[in-house]
This record gives sequence, structure tokens and C-alpha cells, in this order.
Amino acid sequence: MNRKHIFVTGGVVSGLGKGITAASLGRLLKARGLKVAAQKLDPYINVDPGTMSPFQHGEVYVTEDGTETDLDLGHYERFIDEDLNRFSNLTSGKVYWNVLNKERRGEYLGETVQVIPHITNEIKSFIYGVGEKTDADVVITEIGGTIGDIESQPFLEAIRQIRLEQDREDTLFIHVTLVPYIHGSNEHKSKPTQHSVKELQGMGINPDIVVLRCDEPLEESIFKKISLFCNVSLDCVIENITIPNLYEAPLMLEKSHFSEIVCRELKIDAKKPDLKAWEEMVAKTKTVSKEVTIGLVGKYTELHDAYLSVAEALHHAGFYHGVKVNIDWIDSEHITEENVAEKLSKCDGIVLPGGFGSRGISGMILTAKYCREHNLPYLGICLGMQIAVIDFARHVAGIADADSGEFDLRSEHKVIDFLPDKNSHMDMGGTLRLGAYPCKLKKGTQIYKCYGSQDISERHRHRYEFNNDYRQVLEDAGLTISGTSPDEYIVETVEVAQNDFYVGVQFHPEFKSRPDRPHPLFVGLVGAAKGKN
Repeated sequence: MNRKHIFVTGGVVSGLGKGITAASLGRLLKARGLKVAAQKLDPYINVDPGTMSPFQHGEVYVTEDGTETDLDLGHYERFIDEDLNRFSNLTSGKVYWNVLNKERRGEYLGETVQVIPHITNEIKSFIYGVGEKTDADVVITEIGGTIGDIESQPFLEAIRQIRLEQDREDTLFIHVTLVPYIHGSNEHKSKPTQHSVKELQGMGINPDIVVLRCDEPLEESIFKKISLFCNVSLDCVIENITIPNLYEAPLMLEKSHFSEIVCRELKIDAKKPDLKAWEEMVAKTKTVSKEVTIGLVGKYTELHDAYLSVAEALHHAGFYHGVKVNIDWIDSEHITEENVAEKLSKCDGIVLPGGFGSRGISGMILTAKYCREHNLPYLGICLGMQIAVIDFARHVAGIADADSGEFDLRSEHKVIDFLPDKNSHMDMGGTLRLGAYPCKLKKGTQIYKCYGSQDISERHRHRYEFNNDYRQVLEDAGLTISGTSPDEYIVETVEVAQNDFYVGVQFHPEFKSRPDRPHPLFVGLVGAAKGKN
């Protein structure tokens, strides 16, 4: 079988769920026995999302090989359960960066460098590359933004050319659009979809399947109208209705024979999808015995997408324990000594996730201190581990002015400081400790009980770390160094042994959690919270 390419575009408005649609299709095709790779092409000019504000873009997702990517790749990995890589996310900035560097090196032999063919060739090379690197049967490529965006035009032109270069049966275009419901006239409107498809056709792309995002079930007349005016087969108009649990999306789409139609259009002879395990996982989410409340204490809590993978990992652990996890989004800037008990005592557990900068840090330190003193289950991730170390240094080891070099460069007691090979004058982009690194756990510790293994590997994204100059004094004061790099030089995890569950980790466990295979640390946190409830 030739490698198949599926392109997912969006129209009318952004945020329609192209990523969930693409991820759901990936899960369905994998359930049919196909090897699937996925990638996201983002039109913004940034080289990668690494330096973008979480308020604008949500979380930065990190792959095993250390690539900082769009958050949609988290959906791909959680649904498809395949580790993605540097070929899985491309931005306009990266495209132009590569092309300009090639021009500077003389690789174009004096040609005038233009959008066509040089920019489009770079995009095509990237699209083809992910399939070649992963030896995938099917490559699903999502184009960010919406049809009509100026920034998207080179990407759309590139995928138009790919259809010309490939056999007709080896490419498929899926267009996701909004079908709004007008309450005044009590009817759905197909015109926005028609206009969106018309604009896409004007760029030389005729969608093979149109996926309709809606909040209410659609009338049969809508399907017929869109089929007629958008020039697609009637059964290729697929309803994608809003659902409370996003992990139901593959099952909902398959009721419309989504993957069957995709395989038919691509001339793929594949077995029927085996969705039994996924169906059992979804069914388990609907039969919860109790509820627990986990406080997520952070500085970007107004935008939940900033902690998307953490929130999903908490829900995964809830599926495992048969409980519903309610997340209490707590802004650390609003935590004071006077109200910390009021804000945290209603929680059964606390997670303090990663972040950068000094804003809201005092509230985080109060949070770590409260959890330590009141035996409230605590999981500190990256910054959350560093906060736990600062709290312990100040309030247990007696180093009153202990701090991080990130928050106070003049501090005399930086218990958290720059990585040994970094300095304060570096560029901000691409200079973090990124990707998967091995870690050795100490037997008998809380974190060892979670993993059940001494040797683990987790993904990192940080520039600061535990300062070994304070290692002995903090251990003497009672802090447990429960995990280190294999050479025991870098401190990776800490915990407070007398608490039931108080763990800080320098890495980001949320990136490796899956709905049907929750991460051990989140299982541990939610389990401890369930015991407190």
C-alpha cells in the first residue's frame, strides 16, 4: 500500500476542534491496524511555540525528542498513543528560517527565492518527512488557522501540489466547519459552510469529506444541502456534535462510519476497528463512585488550555480510580497568609504545575508550605518542585532568604539556579533542557511506589534546577532526594517522607499520560486525594 496523506483544514471560525477530529481519526485508523503519524502545521511566524505566552497560545507540549510544539500534539499523542517528534509540528517561522539559511549557504545556486516553489517545497518536504521517518501507513496533517487567513496560503498551496504529485487515491481532504444554530428562527444555517468550502475550492482544493461542528443534532436537510452545494457525497458529510467527554469523539464519529468512509476514499483495505478497550475506558468515565477536588494552583488559571495536559492527566487518573476529578482553578497571585487555609482546605489534593517568571510565586510557596504542614497530597511539577524546595529551605532548614535565581538574581542562597551549562545572557528560544532524560529512583520512596521501578524516563522543559551546593544541608534537614540522573548529579525528584503524598518532580509527567494508561504520579496523587475524601 502506498503511503496515504490526509489533510484536515478548518473554516468559519477557529477553535472548532480540528485537532480532536484529526486525533479521533488517528485513533480509529490505528484501531483498524494501520500505523498512523500526525502533524500540525501552524501559520504563525514564531519559529516554535516555546516563547509564546500561555495566555495567547495555551500550553507548550514537548515531545520525546525535545521539540516544543502546539498543544494539539498532546491530543494526537493521547488519542493515537504514538510518540511524536520534530517532524510533527511546523510553523511559518521555521519554514522561512530554513529557507533563508539555505539561501545564505548558497543551496539555491543564485536563484531568486520565492514563495513558490521554495517555501512550498520546504513545506512539502516536511510533510513527506514525517511519513518517511516513522514509516507510517497514513499521515494526518492538520493545517492551523482557518481558510482565508493570509498566513495559511503557502500551506494550502503546498497540500494542493501534493495532491497533484500523488495518485488521486493517496490523498484526502477533510474540511471542518461550523454549522451555527440561530435561536430566533430555531434552525441551523449551512451558508457559512458553503462559503468556507467555496473559498477553499478557490484555492484549488476540493474537500472530500466535510465535518460539521454543531451543538445540536442536525436535520437531514442540512446534510443534503451541504452535499449538494459543496460537491461532496451525502455520506461524506459527517456530524461532529459537542460532547461532554472529548474521549467519546472517536466513538461518536464512527457512528457515522467516519473511518470506514476514509478507508473507502483512500482505497485502504483494512479490518474493522477494534474499539473494545476504548469503549470500556469511556464507559468507566460514566460510572464513578465518588468525587475528589484537586486544586490546580498556577499563574495562568484564567486560560485552562495553559495547563491542558495536567488537567487531562488528572482526569485520566480519575478514570483509573473510578472517581470524578473536579479541578479547582486557583490563581496563585490571590493566595495570601490570611486566606491560604480557606482556599486550599476545601481541596483533597493539590497540583502545582510548571511555569516561568516571578509572578504569583509567594502564593505558590504558601501553597507548598500549607500542604507540607497539613499533610495535604501535593504534586509539584517542574516549577512546583522548585517551589517545594524553596519552602523547605526557608521554613524547615532555616535558610530564611532561600530563593531561585530566576526570581532574585542577587539572592545569596539560590537553592534553585541555572543549569550548569546555561547563563543568564542566553536567548530565550530553544535553550531549555528539553525532551526525555533517564532518572534513577530511590527504593522505598513515595515516587518509587508509584512507578514500581528504579529506572524511568520523563520529558523535561526547564532552565533552572536544584542547586547541589544545598543538597546536604536540605537532606540533613529531612528533605528526601528520591530521584536523580543516573550519575546522581542532577536532582530530579524530592519528597517529604513523613507526609502521605508529597512529591516534587523536575520533569513533566503530564506529557506521557494517556486516558487508557494514566501516569503513575497522577494515579498516586488522585489515589491519595481519594483516601482523604
